[in-house]
Amino acid sequence: MKTYRYEENPIITPEDVVPHREDFEVIGAFNAGVAEYNGEILMLLRVAERPISDDPSIVKAPIFNAKTNKLEIIRLSADDERYDFTDPRTIRYAGEPDSFAYLTSLSYLRLARSKDGRHFHIEPDPFIYPSRDLETYGIEDPRITQIGDTYYIYYSAASSVGVGESLVSTKNWQNVTYHGMIFAPENKDVLIFPEKINGKYYALHRPVPKSVGSPEIWLAESDNLLYWGNHKHLIGLRPGKWDDGRIGGGAVPIKTDKGWLELYHGASTDHRYCMGAVLVDLEDPSKVIARSEFPLLEPEADYEVNGFFGNVVFSCGAIVEGDVVKMYYGVADTSMACVELSLQGILDSLFTMKTI
Repeated sequence: MKTYRYEENPIITPEDVVPHREDFEVIGAFNAGVAEYNGEILMLLRVAERPISDDPSIVKAPIFNAKTNKLEIIRLSADDERYDFTDPRTIRYAGEPDSFAYLTSLSYLRLARSKDGRHFHIEPDPFIYPSRDLETYGIEDPRITQIGDTYYIYYSAASSVGVGESLVSTKNWQNVTYHGMIFAPENKDVLIFPEKINGKYYALHRPVPKSVGSPEIWLAESDNLLYWGNHKHLIGLRPGKWDDGRIGGGAVPIKTDKGWLELYHGASTDHRYCMGAVLVDLEDPSKVIARSEFPLLEPEADYEVNGFFGNVVFSCGAIVEGDVVKMYYGVADTSMACVELSLQGILDSLFTMKTI
């Protein structure tokens, strides 16, 4: 399928973002939610910052203390045999690959604005910073759904009790109302449909089973956007394909005359992240019509292959203008980029394959 990557890519890099604190460095500005407001395209960036360490024998881990409303920094010796420091993102307990001790960075959300969708001005202060006991390890990977004049922003909230999905809302991109955690741990990659379907709100979500099952895409419904139920399994992993490791929702579902189009990410068992699509019924989104046989976008450009965590393309939002889908996406857990796709081309590719 034909893709057009912007010549300006990556359009935002860590070097473009001033750290929130002088003793921190920005290591990632990526996985942004996307919205349109007052003639501008907004990107709500996930900004990852880590404490600067001049001593290579010391590893630092930032934690937000909700009781004191302050950020604390844990100092660990790199020679401490109790911990595994091989993953640059996390600190785990030695000999326990599925364990978790600390994150090496803290993520929060920063707003970037653009008139042309290519050149962005980044606001100097955080838009949403960790402030609650379920956000002590940071907030990540926002998505944005506009319903009426309200923008619903939801993001992964990480703490010592797990990663769940929290919801806030705004009408003017200045004042924010917190609504609490809407999907409990372990869950992420939530996407709320932009309108009611037969009187119900719908959302995609991605629970992570620890006993039986895999990280796959589910569907839930709600009367009020706060309490979700009637969960249904939507699509699963496909052994031997590009999405055989884990899958999760990407951009907010796009309404077409053929169905609701969802651009989702799929990772292979070797952690290579690509973007594909699934089409579900307009009146019953639990019915899958068609699904990508091959990725719509895969990591090929240098900025997609190389970075903090390489071989990753990961979208949290898209803007549709006629037949053009402008998909903004994180690259290599480092920066932001944009690619243009044909909406009709995506639908044609799905109906050619009809692979479920």
